[in-house]
Amino acid sequence: MPVSTSPLGQPVWRRRTTRAQWLQYLAWLAGVSLFLLCWKLISDNTMWVFVEDAGRQGADLISRMTPPAWGYANVLWKPMWDTLNIATLGTALGIAMAFPVAFLAARNTTPHPLVRSAALMVIVSSRSINSLIWAMLLVTILGPGVLAGIIAIALRSIGFVGKLLYEAIEEIHPTPVEAISATGASRMQVMNYGVLPQVMPAFAGISVYRWDINIRESTVLGLVGAGGIGLQLNASINSLAWDQVSVIFLMIFVTVLVSEWISARVRHAIM
Repeated sequence: MPVSTSPLGQPVWRRRTTRAQWLQYLAWLAGVSLFLLCWKLISDNTMWVFVEDAGRQGADLISRMTPPAWGYANVLWKPMWDTLNIATLGTALGIAMAFPVAFLAARNTTPHPLVRSAALMVIVSSRSINSLIWAMLLVTILGPGVLAGIIAIALRSIGFVGKLLYEAIEEIHPTPVEAISATGASRMQVMNYGVLPQVMPAFAGISVYRWDINIRESTVLGLVGAGGIGLQLNASINSLAWDQVSVIFLMIFVTVLVSEWISARVRHAIM
C-alpha cells in the first residue's frame, strides 16, 4: 500500500490491488529480462581481448598525437572555410524549404488535412535520415565536393526546423488571428499580421540553433567525400599522421566553441 504526501504535508495512503501489484512485479521482471538479454547480445558480439587492451592502445594513440604538428594548420584554413560555407549555405537552403512546409504542417494554417499529411511526411523523412547518410547518397549522385555537403545539410535541416516551427505555429495565441479575421482580412493578410509576428522570434531562434548544430555536422561530411575539413581528417587518419589529426581536432573544437558563443549571443539578442 504505497504512500504519498499531500500539499499540506499529510500522508495519503493509496490502496494497491493484487492485480496492480502483480503487474508491477511483471513490469520489473520484463525490464530486468530485457536488460540481461541486451547485455548478453552485446557481450557475445564484443571481443573482450581488445577491450582489456583499450587503455594501453588509447595511451599509445595519444602519445602519437602529441605534440601536434602546428605547421599543418596552414593547410586547414581553406577546408575549414569550406566547412563553414557548407553549414551556412546548407542551413539557409534548409530554412527556405522548411518555412513553407511548417505552415502546411500546422493544424491552424494548413489548407487541407491531406496537405498537412504530405508536409508531415516531408518533415519525418528529413528527420529520419542522418546528414551523413544524405551526404553518402548525394556524393554517389552528384559526385564528391562541397555541393553534396550543402544539399545534405539542407535536407537534414528541413525536418528539424519544420517540426519546431510548425509546433510554434500551433501554439500561437488565437485572439490576434480572430481579431484580424473579423475585419474581413484575406487569408494572406491574417497570416502576415496575425501569425507571422507571433512566430518570427521562435523562427529566428530555431534557425540560429540549427546553424550551430550544422557547424558540428558539417565537420564530418568530408569523411564520405562531401567536402570540408572532414576530407583532411580522413586523409590524415588513413596515412596514420596522428599529429595532424590532433591539429584538426583542436581546430574543430575551437570552431565549435566560437559558433556556440555566436549562436548564444544571437539567440539572447533575439529573445
